[in-house]
Amino acid sequence: MATEGIEAVFLETRNWGKTAKFFQSLGFELEMSEGDGSGVFRNGEGVYLVVVEIPENREPGVQIALKVADADAFRADPAVDVVTPFEDTHYGTREMTVRDPDGRLWSLQAPGKN
Repeated sequence: MATEGIEAVFLETRNWGKTAKFFQSLGFELEMSEGDGSGVFRNGEGVYLVVVEIPENREPGVQIALKVADADAFRADPAVDVVTPFEDTHYGTREMTVRDPDGRLWSLQAPGKN
């Protein structure tokens, strides 16, 4: 089984308010926020944009999550360096981490077990 494209982009920011306004000015709608410096945006039927505020002393990063329909049915090709197998997340999905040939980490995300 292969991945099904990009599921989400996880973006770290040092200023939640400015970043939220920036993406809203580009047409993204805030779909969910708990008021804790994080939220989920979406522009139409596009991928999810998950923004999380981090402390000033950390360098902001970005992570791209590729979509997987079924974690139990997914078998990584031997050419794929699996860093962590699928694990349940606190936000209701299952996630695997893989490393590309240049050392970048990628997240593979599947629906959580019901």
